[in-house]
Amino acid sequence: MFDAEFQKFLNYLVTEKNASKYTIRNYTTDIVGNATGEAHGLFQYLQMEHISKLEDVDKKVLRDYLGYLVDCGISKTSLSRKMSAIRTFFKFLSREKIISHYTIEGANSPKKEKHLPEVLTHEEVQKLLESPDTTTPEGARDSAILELLYDTGMRVSELSQLLVRQVDLNDKSIKVRGKGNKERIVLFGERSEKSLRDYLLHSRDVLLDGHVHGELFISNSGKPIGDRYIQEMIKKYAKYCGINKNVHPHTLRHSFATHMLDGGADLRVVQELLGHSDLSTTQIYTHISQIQAQKVYMHAHPMAHMEEKDKKDE
Repeated sequence: MFDAEFQKFLNYLVTEKNASKYTIRNYTTDIVGNATGEAHGLFQYLQMEHISKLEDVDKKVLRDYLGYLVDCGISKTSLSRKMSAIRTFFKFLSREKIISHYTIEGANSPKKEKHLPEVLTHEEVQKLLESPDTTTPEGARDSAILELLYDTGMRVSELSQLLVRQVDLNDKSIKVRGKGNKERIVLFGERSEKSLRDYLLHSRDVLLDGHVHGELFISNSGKPIGDRYIQEMIKKYAKYCGINKNVHPHTLRHSFATHMLDGGADLRVVQELLGHSDLSTTQIYTHISQIQAQKVYMHAHPMAHMEEKDKKDE
């Protein structure tokens, strides 16, 4: 259903917008739907409602679609992302005259739920970084991955796609290709440099086991490592060292940003290192930093406990 129209849209995303494979995947899931599980894609909903023309999709159809998704338990954040994808799709259809006009003019996304990202303490980060067994090739690789994720604030997708030639051990820098195919330079410290150097000298060739790849990180089967492995690996080590939080690759990115700001880094420097196009995206970490400062103050300053003490004395 609507295969031809959607294929033209995908070609537009690739050729004109230079979209990544992850962006393509998300657009496909949001608009076409997923073959497994419930029918949450727009096209799947249109088929259920026997709507056979994209021209017939208007604000009312979208409002009913959003109501259906709410009943399915879809979060406001996911709803907002789906609406963004749908708007982009219909603007393309209108621009290419596939439909006569922009039929969903004025359709609004639900307001996103604001959730502050979870952040590890310095002590928790230290435990996590020290958890791999670096005497094994797998442990040396995992150690280098953990060190880099925290040291640079990279996205997991950026790290898994790194090539050896992108890393400059002498300058302690990496040329990263991020969202929208934009390049930026990220920096790392001596610990990451040592972990990376040890991995490259002693472990990477062992993991390659005769395979030839330019990718930096290699799986146990000699192939380039995937995002899913990194996600599961981080969860495994977090559980191993007793961190009772939902730790995933983005947790290390959040922790990097928050700890940088705690240490006095300029917000725009952190924005550049994270690869955020909009400063407002980075500003959420200033709020986390303030919350952390309040916790430290309440714990450490003697006067902060006076009110609580007075209540006990009453």
